[in-house]
Amino acid sequence: MRAVDVIIKKREKGELTREEIEFFIRGFVDGSIPDYQASAFAMAVLLNGMTPHETTDLTIAMAHSGQTLDLRDVVDIAVDKHSSGGVGDKTTLTVLPTVAACGLPVGKMSGRGLGFSGGTLDKLESIPGYRVDLTTDEFKRQLKEKGIVLTGQSLDLAPADGKLYALRDVTGTVPSIPLIASSIMCKKIAAGAHAILLDVKTGLGAFMETLDDARVLAKLMVDIGKLAGREVVALLSDMNQPLGCAVGNSLEVIEAIETLHGGGPVDFREHCLRVCAHMLVLGKRAKDLEEGRAMAEKAIADGSAFEKFRVLVQAQGGDVTYVDAASKFPRAKFIEEVKAHRSGSISQVHARSVGEASVVLGAGRAKKTDAVDHAVGIVVHKKVGDMVEKGEPLFTFHANDESKLAEARARVVAAYSFSDTPVPPLPLFYD
Repeated sequence: MRAVDVIIKKREKGELTREEIEFFIRGFVDGSIPDYQASAFAMAVLLNGMTPHETTDLTIAMAHSGQTLDLRDVVDIAVDKHSSGGVGDKTTLTVLPTVAACGLPVGKMSGRGLGFSGGTLDKLESIPGYRVDLTTDEFKRQLKEKGIVLTGQSLDLAPADGKLYALRDVTGTVPSIPLIASSIMCKKIAAGAHAILLDVKTGLGAFMETLDDARVLAKLMVDIGKLAGREVVALLSDMNQPLGCAVGNSLEVIEAIETLHGGGPVDFREHCLRVCAHMLVLGKRAKDLEEGRAMAEKAIADGSAFEKFRVLVQAQGGDVTYVDAASKFPRAKFIEEVKAHRSGSISQVHARSVGEASVVLGAGRAKKTDAVDHAVGIVVHKKVGDMVEKGEPLFTFHANDESKLAEARARVVAAYSFSDTPVPPLPLFYD
């Protein structure tokens, strides 16, 4: 078998066999297939697509290209959650302790933010001492003893995906839906997930800007999961505007904690409850979504969800006094409220523009080596569909640099649009 024959077959719109895909991925990882042939393969897939069976075979081949995590000796069922990212998406910080408090152990490996989309690990590191570098043994032991783990990726999981993504990034092949789907799913399978809840974002602040593209990606990932013997549910959720109000690391942690106390923004709280319900059904703790939601609501109301968050922070070395008293988080040097220049109904709060403004302030990274300022960010006070009077607060900036504040202010002011007639609120979920 030759790599060039695999490339030609896909170039000619042929359907690759499992053996051909495994041969190609194995050769790419061990170096016998060079980058230029892998780039040609990725372009052929971008142009001609893959069937669900091909994409599943690619996913499994990448999942088994490195180490895999087996959680069967720790939990009866391993349920994982993946969000395709967005602005103000601190869902994991609220959802994981809530479902864990309902008796569903959850161990998750998360990533850092790059570009306008925030990263869960960066948010957690707002809490002094919080460790995101647990070893495999520490991960499994904490999952068994505490029922909750939230850390960075410690294993060499799916190295084929890392190598292939690096090529896709520089060869114009990132938008390939089969390659996106296999990239997401291979890491979940390698991490030991038996059931997976996918939160697929769509809109101005999402990688999949159109609902049609998001639906195609979601359906393909569900198909991959079924063919790979996993249970998968995909939610299509809105990312045209930020989720919740807070955008920025410590600000988002505080908002997640407020939500665990029964408060928090209405849209964020509802989003979390919906995700919790699905995870509890997938984890065989609830018989249906109605019961799952009721369980999540009870865990928040009786304080057990917040207590499980405290357990998580303490177990991973974090200073729990910050969780108990949000006033301990460092405050930015400049806190500036910006008011509406006119009255009307809010018709747009461009999610990507708000996210990019938070990066300007220092809350995110333009490149991987950038440092993150955990104190800075933006709080959005008005969302699409809200009526606003001239002079009411639209958003509040938390900044440590006046020149960065000026640039961020200009971006966020431009992100808002007004209407003289009422505008309906955006849906939280589309399907």
